[in-house]
Amino acid sequence: MFMFVFLFVEEKMASNGNGEFTFANGNGTAAVANGNGTARNGLAKIQTQKKGNGMCHDDSTPPVKAQTIDELHSLQKKKSAPTTPIKGTQGGAFAITLSEVERQKQQLQSISASLASLTRETGPKVVRGDPAKQSETPKVSSHVSHHHHFTPTISVSDSALKFTHVLYNLSPAELYEQAIKYEKGSFITSTGALATLSGAKTGRSPRDKRVVKDDTTEDELWWGRGSPNIEMDEHTFMVNRERAVDYLNSLDKVFVNDQFLNWDPENRIKVRIVSARAYHSLFMHNMCIRPTPEELENFGTPDFTIYNAGQFPCNRYTHYMTSSTSIDLNLARREMVILGTMYAGEMKKGLFSVMHYLMPKRQILSLHSGCNMGKDGDVALFFGLSGTGKTTLSTDHNRYLIGDDEHCWTENGVSNIEGGCYAKCIDLSREKEPDIWNAIKFGAVLENIVFDEHTREVDYSDKSVTENTRAAYPIEYIPNAKIPCVGPHPKNVILLACDAFGVLPPVSKLNLAQTMYHFISGYTALVAGTEDGIKEPTATFSACFGAAFIMLHPTKYAAMLADKMLKHGATGWLVNTGWSGGSYGSGKRIKLPYTRKIIDAIHDGSLLNAKYKKTEVFGLEIPTEVEGVPSEILDPVNTWSDKNAHNETLLKLAGLFKRNFETFTNYKIGKDNKLTEEILAAGPNF
Repeated sequence: MFMFVFLFVEEKMASNGNGEFTFANGNGTAAVANGNGTARNGLAKIQTQKKGNGMCHDDSTPPVKAQTIDELHSLQKKKSAPTTPIKGTQGGAFAITLSEVERQKQQLQSISASLASLTRETGPKVVRGDPAKQSETPKVSSHVSHHHHFTPTISVSDSALKFTHVLYNLSPAELYEQAIKYEKGSFITSTGALATLSGAKTGRSPRDKRVVKDDTTEDELWWGRGSPNIEMDEHTFMVNRERAVDYLNSLDKVFVNDQFLNWDPENRIKVRIVSARAYHSLFMHNMCIRPTPEELENFGTPDFTIYNAGQFPCNRYTHYMTSSTSIDLNLARREMVILGTMYAGEMKKGLFSVMHYLMPKRQILSLHSGCNMGKDGDVALFFGLSGTGKTTLSTDHNRYLIGDDEHCWTENGVSNIEGGCYAKCIDLSREKEPDIWNAIKFGAVLENIVFDEHTREVDYSDKSVTENTRAAYPIEYIPNAKIPCVGPHPKNVILLACDAFGVLPPVSKLNLAQTMYHFISGYTALVAGTEDGIKEPTATFSACFGAAFIMLHPTKYAAMLADKMLKHGATGWLVNTGWSGGSYGSGKRIKLPYTRKIIDAIHDGSLLNAKYKKTEVFGLEIPTEVEGVPSEILDPVNTWSDKNAHNETLLKLAGLFKRNFETFTNYKIGKDNKLTEEILAAGPNF
C-alpha cells in the first residue's frame, strides 16, 4: 500500500499597486514579483493574463442547480414522457398533465385488477416505482404527486394496508440493476450479457403442467394417451391462482410486462406477465414483442395474463398436485399460474400453448418451427425437436431470419409469434454459430452457464449446472433479422431429425402424405446419459414436432398444414442431422457443413432437379448427388461396414415408427378418410 503525504503552506497574496504582487508565506517573510519576470528573492514570476475586465481567464463551469446530493442525483435521469398525444385530450399544457395522470391511474387500476384475489373485492394498492428508493415511497395525500396510486375500497387486512410497488416495463438497463442488486447468482459476463440461475429446475416440467378441463375444453382439446394435456378442475386452478397472487401481493415489489405475441397486426395478442424476479422480466422482455411507447399508452386490458410465483411452491396436498411444482393453464379465464419452478422457459412455452389453441380457431396454423427467407422472397420452415439443429440452420447469415422457434401461417403468409430467440448454448462457438455468438451481448440473458470468476468469460462447454444452458436475446440482435418478422407463403417445409440409429438418409424429398406422416410422428433420437452405462439410442416421437405444447389433436394441425402446402405449392423434405456409418457409438455425426450444403441446395431449388432413387422400408426419395456433399453418404447403407447390422437397425426403427403411429390411426382427416389412409400408407412398409 502506498501513502502520499502532501504539505500545504498557507500563502497570502496582495498587490502593492505598481504591478507587483507580494506573497506572504508561513514564516513571515515576503517575496515581491516585479514586472521583469523575476521575483526579488530570485524565484520566477507568476504570469497572469488579464482580460478586458482585469480578471484572469476563467474556465470554470457554472455550479449545478442542486442544493443536496439527492437533488444532484435526480438531475442524472430525465423523466420518460409519452411521445404521442392521448386520445380525447384538449389543448393546453394543463389538460395534457391531467390526461397523463388519468392514463397512469387507469394503468395502475388495470394492474391492480390483474392482482385481485377472490377473498377480496378488488386488487391490492399498487404504485409505480422501486420501494428501495426512498423518494418513491408512496404517501397518501390530497394532492396529485408524481407517483399515482389507486386505492380500492376493500376489507381491512394486512395485505390491504400495504402497497405493492409495480416495476412496469423496465428497460434492460434497469432490470440489470435490479437483478445484480437483489438476485443472488446474477452477474454481468465479459460480453455484457446477464448471467442468471433458474434454481433447482433447469428445464421445463411437462409432468407438472395442468389444463383446466371444462365443458368447452373437454370437447375441443386433445386428452388421453399421448396428449400433453393433463386435466385439472376449475376449483383447483383457483386455489393455485389464489396462492400465487397472495404470494405476489406479499412482496414489496413485482415486475409487470405488457407485451405482444404475433407480428401479424391483425392477429396480435396482448399479454401481461406478473413476476417476482428481474430475470423473468428481462427474459420476457426479450422473448415477447416489445411495444412502442405509443402502443403501450393504449395497451388497455390484456388478452392473457401470466402469474409467475415460481419462487413459491404449490401445496402438494392440493388435488391434482404430484409435486411442489405446478404450471396451470385456464383457457376460459385466459390465465396461467406458475408455482414451484423458476425456469423461465415455462412462460415462453406456456404462451405458445395458448397460441396453439387460439390461432386454429381463426383458421391460422400455429407451428413449432424456425423460419427464414431468401433475398428473392423464398421462405422455408424448419421443424425439429431439441438438438436437431432447428435454431442453428434457420439462423443463416445468407438469409433473413423471420424467427427461430414459433410461427403462424395465415392467409397472408407467415409471421413470427415472438420478439426474440432462445438458443441452446452448450458447446457454442464463434466459428460454428457466429450470429448466435455475437447476439450474446448487453441485454441478453444467459441461463445456468458457467464463467470465469475473474474475467467473467463464459465456458460454453461446462455442464456443471446443466447441459440445458440457454441464451435469450431480442431478434434484432441477429444482423439479418427481418423486421417486422413476417414473410410470404413458404416454398419449402423442412423436417429435421437427429437420427442416432444412423439409418435415415441425410436428405429425402417427401410427397404430401409422407410429409404428413413424418410431421405427425415428429421423430428424433436421443442418447441416454452415460452415468448409468446405457449407450443405446432412444427414439423420441413428439407429434407435430412439439407435442408438449399443442392443445388440439395432432391430425387437426396436420390437416391444416397439408391444406396450406397444397394450396401454395410447398415441398416437404426430411433432413437427418444425426449419425451416419453406424449408430451412436460406432458411426459419426453428419458434419454440419454437409447439412448446410443440403439446406442451401433446397433453398436455391437445385435439389428439386436432382436425380432420385427410392429407399427400402421407408420408401424415401433420396438424391444421388448434392453439390459439396460426398455422394456415398446420401444412401445410409453405403456408409455401414456391416450391412446386416444396418438392415436390422432399419427394421427396428421402422417398428418404432409403426408402434408410435397406432395412437393416431383412429382419427379421420378431412371430410372422408382418404387422406388418413394415404398417410398410413406413407409410413414404413415391411
